[in-house]
Amino acid sequence: MRNSQNITISRSENLTTSDETTWSFPGAIVGFVAWLLALSVPFLLYGSNTLFFFLYTWPFFLALMPVAVVVGIALHSLLDGKLLYSAVSTLFMVVTMFGGLFMWLMG
Repeated sequence: MRNSQNITISRSENLTTSDETTWSFPGAIVGFVAWLLALSVPFLLYGSNTLFFFLYTWPFFLALMPVAVVVGIALHSLLDGKLLYSAVSTLFMVVTMFGGLFMWLMG
């Protein structure tokens, strides 16, 4: 005689529920758009002469793109997925980083 019990598993118990958060994609999009907007600020301030400056310094500003995406993801998750607040705070942080790098390279 076996020393076990027959266990029946219903279909609803077999399915796993996914409680994953979905803040990474909107945060990444917000971070990338903030990086694009921050890239346009020097063009608004200095005009077409900015292209000559970016000719030699583009790797520094390109390196800020993944940082901006990670900042967007982090702030979107810290603000519990509130898109308006995370967009404004991400834009502020990315423009501040971009401006700091721009001023450091200009100085």
